[in-house]
Amino acid sequence: MKPTGKVRALAMFSGGLDSMIAIKLMVDQGVEVIALHIKIGFSGTKDISEIMKQRANMAGAEFKIVDVREEYIQNILFDPVYGYGKNFNPCIDCHGYMFKIAKAMMPELGASFIFTGEVIGQRPMSQRHDAMKQVAKLANDREDKLIVRPMSAKLMEETTPELEGWIDREKLLDITGRSRERQLAMAKEYGWEDYESPGGGCLLTESHYSERISEFISFDTFEVEDIELLKFGRHFRLPDGAKLAVGRNKEDNEGLQNIQSDKYVIVKLPIGGPFSLLSTNASSEDKDLAAKLAITYAKSSVEDCYDVEIGEETLSVSPFAQKSEAQAYFFNAKN
Repeated sequence: MKPTGKVRALAMFSGGLDSMIAIKLMVDQGVEVIALHIKIGFSGTKDISEIMKQRANMAGAEFKIVDVREEYIQNILFDPVYGYGKNFNPCIDCHGYMFKIAKAMMPELGASFIFTGEVIGQRPMSQRHDAMKQVAKLANDREDKLIVRPMSAKLMEETTPELEGWIDREKLLDITGRSRERQLAMAKEYGWEDYESPGGGCLLTESHYSERISEFISFDTFEVEDIELLKFGRHFRLPDGAKLAVGRNKEDNEGLQNIQSDKYVIVKLPIGGPFSLLSTNASSEDKDLAAKLAITYAKSSVEDCYDVEIGEETLSVSPFAQKSEAQAYFFNAKN
């Protein structure tokens, strides 16, 4: 039976072209759409929430963000039922978790079903027929069948919204694989110029970021603020276990400056140089080394001594004569 009044649905929204097209397909069928972005924290180094809102509106939807970073770390990231992909990416569990959250929100938002811009065969781990069945199991949707994938719907089993006539299956698509030709053609037809280029989008799929997580959890408990810390700067692991992050450029410096956490203390330099954060519980020896490392990457001279502030302490240090000496403390260096 069709829901009373106008049909409303929740779109799992990443801000990418596929999810924008999926929204447009639903809106064109008269469905009222709320674009729901489930924030797990690993989408990139820049906050694009305003851009995502604009893209959702462009496609005809409202926009809503749900921040689940803490719960995601506690429940999914380190203990996925279906394991990881090539790196630290628990894609199947991640998708199942997001759908489960969205499904729980349906009553309060007045939604009758959920849909996504996923395309069969586009991602090697999560966008396969068998993986989508695993996702449905995690989301408790195997019986309800309320998850629709408009981009590939004609290649899949019919869902409840299709069977009940809430949406017209004939107006859905049969896209498969990694090619974006049809999507790009549709974007041109819609007159869209602002949309995300094809790409991974999730830092957990990147080896560099994954290696930082693996190294970090061997020394410390991973928390929400650490998601951002690992996105920026050069990272050092000091002899007594302290973590030091030293900015490499303006973006790094700004990213590290935005981190507000009692776990880290600012390393203040008396001259122009990078913004740096050090573990608050660093030993005296690690603090001395951190000051020396930070000043090495500043506009410093090996012939001079500098007063570097770490918390309430002031440490007088000179830079390393060669940056190669500092690089020996990179977390992945072979000492």
